[in-house]
Amino acid sequence: MKILQCTFDRHATQILEIFNEVIDTSTALFDYKHRTTESMAAWFKAKEIGNFPIVGAEDDSGRLMGFASYGTFRAWPAYKYSVEHSVYVHKDHRGRGLGRRLLSEAIAVAQQQEYHLLVGCIESTNTGSIALHESLGFTHAGTLREAGFKFGRWLDVAFYQLILKTPTHPGDN
Repeated sequence: MKILQCTFDRHATQILEIFNEVIDTSTALFDYKHRTTESMAAWFKAKEIGNFPIVGAEDDSGRLMGFASYGTFRAWPAYKYSVEHSVYVHKDHRGRGLGRRLLSEAIAVAQQQEYHLLVGCIESTNTGSIALHESLGFTHAGTLREAGFKFGRWLDVAFYQLILKTPTHPGDN
């Protein structure tokens, strides 16, 4: 397995495949319709503009097994040290510790980039994701009841946070 920074040319189609399978089968994404190649171009561009990583894991044949990323938590200046992250693993590679490896890599990059808070928004019945986050030191910060509606039912979302020791010298500018 190889950990690397994903690129549009090499990984967009594979990330799109992972996203769309998750949309179809789970409540990990609150989308109803498949994402498109065009939406992936915009997604990658937003990551590039924000200097946000897309940490991927490839198998020995170069196939993407999963990825983690983060982006803007809220768009006001005082939130500049906070990011919201996500981690997705291809259906054929779940349950083997890959999500933990990817999220750990994303945390390390966030520390290098001097962020202070990672936020995860997890559908409250996603016990696997909650266990993963708790195993990496995330704590429950609150639950929004009936925040989403998918598959004919209301969904609660639980927010998990990890406070980092960075930045070294935070400022109001």
